[in-house]
Amino acid sequence: MSKTSFIDIFSQYAWEEVCNGIYNSTDENVKRALNKTGRLTPEDFMALISPTAKNHLQEMINKSYSITRRRFGNTIQMYIPMYLSNECNNVCTYCGFSFGNKLPRITLTDEEILNEVAVIKEMGYDHILLVTGEDNMKVGVDYIVHAIEIIRPHFAHISLEVQPMEKEEYEKLIPFGLNTVLVYQETYHEKNYKTYHPKGRKSNFNFRLETSDRLGEAGIHKIGLGVLLGLEDWRADSFFTALHLHYLNKTYWQTKYSVSFPRLRPAEGDFEPKYPMSEKELVQLICAFRIFDENVELSLSTRESPAFRDKIFELGITSMSAGSKTEPGGYASNNQALEQFHINDERTAAEVADVIRARGFEVVWKDWDAVM
Repeated sequence: MSKTSFIDIFSQYAWEEVCNGIYNSTDENVKRALNKTGRLTPEDFMALISPTAKNHLQEMINKSYSITRRRFGNTIQMYIPMYLSNECNNVCTYCGFSFGNKLPRITLTDEEILNEVAVIKEMGYDHILLVTGEDNMKVGVDYIVHAIEIIRPHFAHISLEVQPMEKEEYEKLIPFGLNTVLVYQETYHEKNYKTYHPKGRKSNFNFRLETSDRLGEAGIHKIGLGVLLGLEDWRADSFFTALHLHYLNKTYWQTKYSVSFPRLRPAEGDFEPKYPMSEKELVQLICAFRIFDENVELSLSTRESPAFRDKIFELGITSMSAGSKTEPGGYASNNQALEQFHINDERTAAEVADVIRARGFEVVWKDWDAVM
């Protein structure tokens, strides 16, 4: 008998029916979700992200703030992405790393990795997110293992955002110090997924969809979920993200989870989001996720503006990046490598940390020690 995977759950929901459920949510549905005392269902989440819920946004903000302070205290975890390579064999219509973008490609050498590490450590960081494009030959599992070996002595927490791998490959990485893996589905709209990913391994929708199952089976400590907000209807995509989170919490209950909120930003190729999302709608979504799951970590990147980030971090966010560069070698040198997307908040880590402290919050650079 084959094991149930998220695909079995996913196949029970049609995109159009989910949209209908969201847009037909009533005021009573929203009130019921907000007043519920037990664990919320994906259908409750559907009500919280509906247009009707905008009439209850202040109540959602208050509840999200209260839950976050009770569960996480007045702390914000700081992390920083470090891009190891922009080599990629995929064609993705929205991404600067897309194979068709003919700009300089770089894969960091050992020396260049250590140069990046030195600059990042000077900023105060102890949580690092390693990022690459998707190229099995140039930045496959062996390269990543070697990079983690070099980086591990310098950081307490190592996260990874690279190509989806097999269960055995994740199992190979864990003993070297890998703690967290982020894999964004990009969109759960199966029919349109191929439009955005016409070529490359990433065009395999189901293989990407089952990545979190492979991570759970491998025993990874934390799994990160998310979609590109604006690629398709953000409400429907976010519902499927919540459905995915709900399934994973039940199936791999010892694993921790995070959700990120990458709104589409300009990138090489001048891709324009088909379904733009406003800042007010992003506030609603962040609060909906906090009310839906009080334990999930919610992360916000430098894609958002300084003014927005300075307001939203109190309402439900638990981790933020700052001073980020989205091209390989971007911290130690001023090269012209191909970047993944243009950042919006260009302040230094110290400047962002000062704002957080001024609001009465503690900036957490390191909250546990690695066991060597």
